Amino acid sequence: MIAALACLLGAAFLISFTQGKYPLTLDETLHIISHYLFGGEAAYAHASETVFLRVRLPRLCACVFVGAALSAAGAVYQGIFRNPMASPDLLGASSGASLGACCAILVGAPALAMHMTAFAMGLAAVGLTFLVSRLVDRRGNQTLTLVLTGMVVSSLLNAGVSITKTLADTDDKLGEITFWLMGSMTHMTLDTLPVLILPILLGLIPIVLLRYKLNVLSFGDDEARTMGLNAPALRGVLIVCSTLLTSASVAACGMVGWVGLLIPHLIRMIVGPDYRYLIPGSMLAGALFLLLVDNISRVFCQVEISIGILTALIGAPFFLILLARGRKGWL
Repeated sequence: MIAALACLLGAAFLISFTQGKYPLTLDETLHIISHYLFGGEAAYAHASETVFLRVRLPRLCACVFVGAALSAAGAVYQGIFRNPMASPDLLGASSGASLGACCAILVGAPALAMHMTAFAMGLAAVGLTFLVSRLVDRRGNQTLTLVLTGMVVSSLLNAGVSITKTLADTDDKLGEITFWLMGSMTHMTLDTLPVLILPILLGLIPIVLLRYKLNVLSFGDDEARTMGLNAPALRGVLIVCSTLLTSASVAACGMVGWVGLLIPHLIRMIVGPDYRYLIPGSMLAGALFLLLVDNISRVFCQVEISIGILTALIGAPFFLILLARGRKGWL
């Protein structure tokens, strides 16, 4: 099944280059890829090369990495907190990144500075959640305290986002902030793509290497200790990695909901609850899902629809179907 998902992802990635307002055929796409990989004659129009390299390549790469990152982060959070309703924005990373991006847009910062500010604020938000949870925890129930503190911090940061929208110029900055918050890949360029890819790789590699330990961690700290695992330390590493994934994703494309909640559920019903297969399956399916949603957003109508809107429209009813059919699948 994982091999099939990988093949589907590769096919969808190639076909996605042909989707959009500018006509780019599959033959032209293959010729451009062949020219840059193996050299040879450039048997295609210069405009096609520009669209391929400057517009669609960074956008589609961003879809793949963001989809994989959000799905992996969602699967990790669901295992760590032993809650099938956990999502990547549980500890405030999404809200913090949103506030950072809104502040950068408000002061007129360039795109790269906006991405860096959003990424740093996402990390700071989760750090604040950890700090406050340590200060208020008096009963030793660290997991529950962390979740509740994350909800409080997210609420405060969302209030900050509302303040930036109130202060923004209604003729200029308010529309830009609102459009960014709805989620979109239109801001991705070859210059900003490394800012997305590097932190995602830093977060994904440890998660992939440690994914088999999530099987033990999902049973609780007592069982993990009997297996020789340091549960608090492992949980901290995985949360930091998931925070990197979530913050980088939100910093790049805004708020894209439902991916981290829906995709791990779907893959769990297909490959089972074993995290050795659940993590790579979720990464591939999340990338494939966001590619398909981005294609729909570009070709469905004359005006591009934000991917955050489409993920909600597609994800919400589909998630209800999964819950109705697989209520016992989590256990």
